[in-house]
Amino acid sequence: MGPLEKLKEWLLNSENKISSVVDFDPSADLLYPFDFTAANLELTDKILADTSVFSSWVNKKLADTNSRYGIGGYAEHRTIYSRSIHFDTVEEPRRLHLGVDIWGPAGTPVYNFYDAVVHSFRNNDHFGDYGGTIILKYELDGLALYALYGHLSLASIAGLKTGQFIAAGTRFAAFGIPAENGNWPPHLHFQLMFDMQGREGDYPGVCQFSNQAVYLNNCPDPGLVLHHTFKLPNG
Repeated sequence: MGPLEKLKEWLLNSENKISSVVDFDPSADLLYPFDFTAANLELTDKILADTSVFSSWVNKKLADTNSRYGIGGYAEHRTIYSRSIHFDTVEEPRRLHLGVDIWGPAGTPVYNFYDAVVHSFRNNDHFGDYGGTIILKYELDGLALYALYGHLSLASIAGLKTGQFIAAGTRFAAFGIPAENGNWPPHLHFQLMFDMQGREGDYPGVCQFSNQAVYLNNCPDPGLVLHHTFKLPNG
């Protein structure tokens, strides 16, 4: 049985209680499904070029739809990464998103979905990068799973220690402001990995389309975890 099948089996066990990553009331709160592909003609270069304008556009979408958060992005081929040279390479630009984004106000609390220890953390401070980043390691009945929480406040990584235990349901971080989250509208990048491949404090959240099979095999859909605590727009 491969790691993905093991993860799915573990998640199906009702004895394994999954906590919400953000505060959410499924009986009252709505999620807005953002589309950051070329199909979204409303998202112009003018909007993407200015983080404050981009933030206002995100906030208006949430307000107009009475949505608590925006969400989406796993395996999405995104045009928004053209705003930063961080995602460009000589051979082929990186455009395929490997996590799920949860868009909401700066300061939004972030919670641990299951017992874990701190694997690593870092301020990845390039324009367009993660900014404050925390990677937690989970042991799920013999399966090692890592979760990257990106675009956090710098206060989130202050005082952390490698190997530090963080219990399920613990508030351990918060969405950062653009000045500390890589210059993005406030949101959480939530990504799962089976193998950190020797990296610490960072793991690619966007890959080249030609390498999608390799990366998607190592980075399962975070919706597998998220749907336990709120219904995703796509089911």
